[in-house]
Amino acid sequence: MTPQELLTTIANHEKWLGQKPGGVRANLTLKDLQGVTLTKANLRAAKFSGANLSRAILSGANLTEADLFAANLDRADLTNANVSRADLRGAYLRGAKLKGANLREADLRGGTLLNAQQGMRVVASDLQGAELDEAVLAKANVTGADLSNAHLNDADCSGARMTGCNFANASMQKANLSNADLKGVNLAKADLSNANLRGADLTGAVVEGADLSGADLLGATIEGIDFTGANLDGANIAKPAEAFSSSIQKLLREHQEWIRTDGASGARADMTDADLEHIDLSTVNLSGASLRGAKLKGARLKGTWMIMTDLAGSDLRGADLTNANLDGINLSNSNLSSAVLKSASLNAVDMKGPDGKPTGRLWPANLSNCNLTEADLTGAHLRHANLTDADLSKAVLRQAILMDANLDNAKLEDAITEGATLPRA
Repeated sequence: MTPQELLTTIANHEKWLGQKPGGVRANLTLKDLQGVTLTKANLRAAKFSGANLSRAILSGANLTEADLFAANLDRADLTNANVSRADLRGAYLRGAKLKGANLREADLRGGTLLNAQQGMRVVASDLQGAELDEAVLAKANVTGADLSNAHLNDADCSGARMTGCNFANASMQKANLSNADLKGVNLAKADLSNANLRGADLTGAVVEGADLSGADLLGATIEGIDFTGANLDGANIAKPAEAFSSSIQKLLREHQEWIRTDGASGARADMTDADLEHIDLSTVNLSGASLRGAKLKGARLKGTWMIMTDLAGSDLRGADLTNANLDGINLSNSNLSSAVLKSASLNAVDMKGPDGKPTGRLWPANLSNCNLTEADLTGAHLRHANLTDADLSKAVLRQAILMDANLDNAKLEDAITEGATLPRA
């Protein structure tokens, strides 16, 4: 196809789009267009099925609803192009530049090709090494595509169907994968640091060597995933108790029975030094349990009952204890930096005698020498709490109640105390 023929085809296509006389829809099926420059061209709904567009310059082009079935876009430049709702099944996009491109609702599934020698065969879309930084793939269907070594930093893949995709070694920093279907994907050694995976379905995903530091996996489905070897530092992730060892599950079951029967049956849980990182124990009653030295980093403990629970020396960095009942708890020497304790109750417990009547004595929550730097204690109740030597630097104490609390030698540097009720000087 000569350059003049191509220009005429595009001109007639634009007439067709505008419903003008002489307009003809562009049909470039199987054409050899490698290296062609079509910057900002209006190719909406054009036919490129099986065309060779390798190294073509299509930056800023309008390819909305275009037929690019099994097209060769090897190292093509589609920067900022609009490819929304386009048919890219079986397309070859290895090394293509798609930074800032709009692929919303595009179809990137494998395509079925008819070959005289091999008959019908399904060819997966190949996006190995593609540059998709800041691209929009919201609600796109990328099922089974090969995206190994691709760049999807800051890309919007929310709600995308990506079942079985290969993301090995891909760079996906700060990518939005919320509510995406990621069942069975390969994320080995992928960089998902600070990515948004809220509500995503990761059932059966491979995450060996993946960097999930700072990633938000709140509400994500993570059944069947082995996180061994993955970097989860600072990740917002919750694993159900069923994901932990049978011995931990047994201790939790027996403790619930101990609580239910007021000690008549079951057994008080002793999980000293237990590794419970990222466990989800929301609303579970762990009152009276021993969790000294337990590793509860990033644990989800919203609404959990831990009255008179022993958590001395435990690691609760980044844990979510919103609305938890922690009256009379022992958190001495624990690390709660960046933990969330919004509206948590850390009040003193009224001690009762053998006859069940109040003795007039109080058992305050013990937070002595506790690390609460940058913790969020908005609206928390800490009346009578022992915060001797506690570090509350940069902590948020808005509307918190610390009446009668002991703050001897506590650090409050840069703490936000707006609206807080502090103890009398």
